[in-house]
Amino acid sequence: MLLEAMAYIAILFAVLGAGFAAMYRCVGNSALLRLSADDIAVAMQTGERWRSEVRSARQIDSRDDSLRLELPRGTVLYAFRDNAVFRQEGDGPAVRLLSNVKASAAQLHSRQGVRVWTWELELNPRSKTSRIRPLFTFMAVHHGEAAQ
Repeated sequence: MLLEAMAYIAILFAVLGAGFAAMYRCVGNSALLRLSADDIAVAMQTGERWRSEVRSARQIDSRDDSLRLELPRGTVLYAFRDNAVFRQEGDGPAVRLLSNVKASAAQLHSRQGVRVWTWELELNPRSKTSRIRPLFTFMAVHHGEAAQ
């Protein structure tokens, strides 16, 4: 009877150990999913702000990893460096808008007689086994810019 009780205790510990391992794996994956969702939400908000500023810009200059917008209220610079996207207004400090960025590029394209600014943004996945590839494309038409 003592041997049966010890066998039941061993089985109970094995089942509890497997259950706790599964629970902690779920908690970890849930935290990674929440971080990925937060990154996606911030990227969407930043992209919408970028589109709004491109539409209201007087002039746009693109350089290697930056985009300079001449807005009615002053100059805004979007720059990609150190795996992050920064936004700087005038001579003020650069504010980090997005971190954990893998790639960022803004380009001017001509589509059916309209010049369209496109911002390609790719975030680093939070997990090595992630099935989500956070890749975004934001497009905006600069008012008054017609194709030549």
